[in-house]
Amino acid sequence: MHHLPPNAIYFLAPLVLVIIAIWFIPAARIVHRTGYSAWWVLLAFVPFGNIIGLWILAFARWPALDGKSH
Repeated sequence: MHHLPPNAIYFLAPLVLVIIAIWFIPAARIVHRTGYSAWWVLLAFVPFGNIIGLWILAFARWPALDGKSH
C-alpha cells in the first residue's frame, strides 16, 4: 500500500481548495441568479443533500422570476 509523504498536505490542501473554488464560485452565482442565497451551494457537500437541493431548486418558484413573464 502506498502512503503519501508527510509533506504532501502542503501540495494537496491548496489544490483541493482551488478545485472547490473553481466549482463553488460559478455554482453560487447561478443559484444567486435564481433569487436564492448562494449558501444553498453548500448542500453539494452533504451526502444526498446535493440531490435534494437540486430537486428543490428545480421545482420551487424562483424569487428572481416573480413578477416577470415566463
